[in-house]
Amino acid sequence: MDFPEVLSRGFNQILQRPPSPAEADAFSRYLRLLLQWNRVQHLTSYRRPTDIAEKLFLDSLLFLRWVPPGRARVLDLGAGAGIPGLPLKIVKAEIALTLVEARRRRASFLTAVVRELALEGVSVLAGRAEDLLEVDPWLRGAYDAVVTRAVAPLPSILPLAMAFLTPGGRFIASGPPAGKPLPTLPRDTPHRWESVPAPGKVGKRLFLLVEKAS
Repeated sequence: MDFPEVLSRGFNQILQRPPSPAEADAFSRYLRLLLQWNRVQHLTSYRRPTDIAEKLFLDSLLFLRWVPPGRARVLDLGAGAGIPGLPLKIVKAEIALTLVEARRRRASFLTAVVRELALEGVSVLAGRAEDLLEVDPWLRGAYDAVVTRAVAPLPSILPLAMAFLTPGGRFIASGPPAGKPLPTLPRDTPHRWESVPAPGKVGKRLFLLVEKAS
């Protein structure tokens, strides 16, 4: 299968529909930029378009089932190559998305994708999350959902995520691969793990869900 076929099959599995022409075009242009920038920057270890479709783009769409409905304010913590935030925005255009990335070259890549795809309602913040919270206190409690592909150990990410969330907001993080032990979280943190079917050979993916107390 080629990139469009993998993308379409994954859409049908996850969303029970094929990608719209606009979505298919956006993902194709996103792929092209990712491959171009990846030649000089290490944005991802995946090189084949079909792997990028399955393991990055489609994997990001698994987060959708827990993103609040409507015009939710979503923050991608440690966005890297834009995963999972940008695929979520492509499919769920109404969300207001903030991408936080500490490495400036990666932040430049994110800005280039947002500009190329003409995505509205997307902000790119370059800097460490801890520093951004100090510089701009308005970021505290500003988001309905924080998403991450677990760029650091979950116990260390969790307090940061909670700081960005509004009361009642939700932290959504991808968990370890199958067979790997689950991280130990603070006992006083109510949380749950959910397993969902994933496209391709992965089979299932684990996600950590933590809601901030109202």
